[in-house]
Amino acid sequence: MGALCAVLRSLRRSATISGLAVGALALAGCAGSSLGPSGAGGSGDEVTLGLLVPLSGVYAPLGEDMRDGFRLYLDQHGGRLGGRTVKVVTADEGETPQTGVPAAQKLVTQDRAAAVVGVVNSATALGLRDFFHESKVPLLVANAGADAITGDRGSPYVWRTSFANGKVGAALGPAVADEVDGGVYLITADYAAGREMVGGFRKAFTAAGGKVAGEKYTPFGKTQDYQPYLSAIRSSGAKAVFSFYAGAEAVNFVKQYKQFGLADKIPLYGTGFLTEGGVLSAQGAAAVGVKTSLHYSTELDTPANKAFVDAYRKKYNEAPTVYSVQAYDAAAVLDKALAKATGATGEDLAKALGQVGTIDSPRGPWSFDAQHDAQQKYYLREVRSDGGAIVNAVVRELG
Repeated sequence: MGALCAVLRSLRRSATISGLAVGALALAGCAGSSLGPSGAGGSGDEVTLGLLVPLSGVYAPLGEDMRDGFRLYLDQHGGRLGGRTVKVVTADEGETPQTGVPAAQKLVTQDRAAAVVGVVNSATALGLRDFFHESKVPLLVANAGADAITGDRGSPYVWRTSFANGKVGAALGPAVADEVDGGVYLITADYAAGREMVGGFRKAFTAAGGKVAGEKYTPFGKTQDYQPYLSAIRSSGAKAVFSFYAGAEAVNFVKQYKQFGLADKIPLYGTGFLTEGGVLSAQGAAAVGVKTSLHYSTELDTPANKAFVDAYRKKYNEAPTVYSVQAYDAAAVLDKALAKATGATGEDLAKALGQVGTIDSPRGPWSFDAQHDAQQKYYLREVRSDGGAIVNAVVRELG
């Protein structure tokens, strides 16, 4: 029973991209924030930070990983960031904007957080944009991937330490165009994240000379039998497949791809969520050979990542995930920003966020781009069997 619970927990952790409908909510209550002795954010050298992560519902395992990554950085730095003692107030994002938005508002208006870190659901992040913009309080998005967060809906007060959906797909496009001699079939779940992931891939892939052999969007959250779609792939003449699925859909798709006899004939590519975390554990040997793009793997052979993985395993008795790293790095960003902030307002902290420079992360060095998105390395990963363990081995950097 314990093993089953671990698998279910890991699968839930992997359902990162669900609920990415783009929308905005009517937000009430704007409150400024201050880092100074008499204002919000703390007193003396203490600063209050809000941690908004799901601690209930389907995304709770992701929230736990993000919380653990954030806490690990704090523990490693004596509970201080930028020379200030940190008080962390944690709020439950839940599953939807209906729970996440008021939880974030409370962190700012009642708990007087100087900045807020977290957010798994992209609809919640997009719904909070105006509140943080008008409140002039920085929001560091440590997971939500909708392109608009650092695109059309960008703000001087919204920064992202995770990824943009389209960029994860785009990173793999040129590599597939180079490796595959012939058309590539595109398939994904029919919702915002799927369309953004495939859209980013398609643009980069065709620009590099790649040809699309077919394209299909499967009903999101409803598809369990992929045989009709796999039959269409086989009859399309495609020489490879690019896909985006997450959670249980990723498990079913990859297992059925193998069972249908396609894995040995038509290489399968995807964004990293196709084989990430607990999903890979559930797929097992069926996933061997699948190639993906992502900005992190526990298999990265660098001193920074080895130290991080060792520390994380020692503290939590499990391997870190990409979600752990994204929140760990949000703490590293705030460490630098709080040290650089020259004044006591949210505006000062937002300005300092633009001056943090390079973050020496377990994922590799990265920095914010002009849109406040993570400008980072993406890696070509291949699922391999390593001493009995199934891992996302790092093949090379993708640029």
